[in-house]
Parts: sequence; structure tokens; C-alpha cells
Amino acid sequence: MNSQRPDYREFRFSRINEPRFSHVKLLAGWLGYFSLYFLTENLIPPERCHPVWCPLDDLIPFNEFFVIFYVGWYLLVLGSLAYFFFFKVDSFKKLQTYIMITQAVAMAVYILWPSRQDLRPEVFPRENLLTALIGFIYSFDTSTGVCPSLHVAYSMGILSVWCKDRDVALGWKLLLAADVVMICLSVCFVKQHSALDVLAALPVCVLAEFLVFRVFYPAGRARPLKNPG
Repeated sequence: MNSQRPDYREFRFSRINEPRFSHVKLLAGWLGYFSLYFLTENLIPPERCHPVWCPLDDLIPFNEFFVIFYVGWYLLVLGSLAYFFFFKVDSFKKLQTYIMITQAVAMAVYILWPSRQDLRPEVFPRENLLTALIGFIYSFDTSTGVCPSLHVAYSMGILSVWCKDRDVALGWKLLLAADVVMICLSVCFVKQHSALDVLAALPVCVLAEFLVFRVFYPAGRARPLKNPG
């Protein structure tokens, strides 16, 4: 059996500690994240949060077109995790670990230094399907717990894992890189994040990159060939 494609038909919870299925335990990280997300969103009032703003935010206009990339992020995260989970377990381990690290750091910051942004328009400049979608997003995704941006952090992790896969075509990597750039821009144009939230995510990504690819899953070094003589 290909170790990269375990036969999940044989999966049982009693087998979760077996090497071929042990990666499934990493999914528990989402339970921890959503629990902390619920607590931070509901127990930290907006008036206790520090507003995040920089002059660049005022130069970035609201543009509902970018909600396409903002919402596409959810499909990118789910699609990448699902693909790696079923077809490339090693990549799944790296991506899920990367995500868990960024989640842990972000949640620690949200608790120790609560943040919010006050950039959302009170009235949309236009009424169309895209602004309706943004209004729907505003209704359930509060403007607190914003710095650093996990939209940015997840996207960088996904791009990193895909780009390190030698089996992936260069064209797909370039397309994905362009999509990640648009996602990072989208959080500012739909006024979900300050530009500072985007910048704050970068050192979190550097930390996750180091821990995942240098500490937890370092690339194996080629062993020197023995002299047959």
C-alpha cells in the first residue's frame, strides 16, 4: 500500500495510533481552535480591544470584487487539506501542523492583546450580489480578533507546502501564488483587516515555516554512497 494514500476504509478509532492513521489525530487541532475562537469572540468585548489602523488603510478603497478571493480562501483551505489528507499524508501533516502553529500564536495574541478594526463601511457604496455577500460575512464574523490575520497565515502555509511538492507543475504553483497574493489583498479591500494585520501575520508565518520544515519535518539528507571496494 502507498503510505501517501492510506486506505481509510480500514480506519477504526482503535487504530488511530497506527503509523498509517496517526495523522488523523492532527484534526483535533480544529476543535481547540474553534473552542478558543468562540471564547475570544464572545468573552472579550469590543471596547476592550485595541483598534488597529495605519495610514495605508485610508488609501485602500472598499471594493466588493475582492470578496471573490476572500471567500475563495475557504475553498483553498478545505480543498488543500482534503487533497493532502487523502493523497499525500506527509504534506497533510506539514500543512496541518503549520496551521496549528499559526492558530496557537494568533489566539495567544488575541487573548493577551485583543484587537479590532473599525474600517467597515457603515453603508455600502453600491448594492449588488457581492456587497450582499460581504454584508452576510460581516453578520457572523465580528471585527475583533484581527491581528495577525489568519487568512494571510493559512494562505502562506498552503502556498509553502504546495511549492515544496516536486510533483506539482510550475504552472499550478504560479497560479496558486497569484491567488494567495489576491487573498492577502482581499482582506484589506473588503475591510476585514488593516494592512497591519497582514504585516503582523508574516513573522508568524516565518515561525511556522521554521518549526514545520526545520524542526518537526526536516528534509532528509541524502546519505553518501558506500564505496563498494
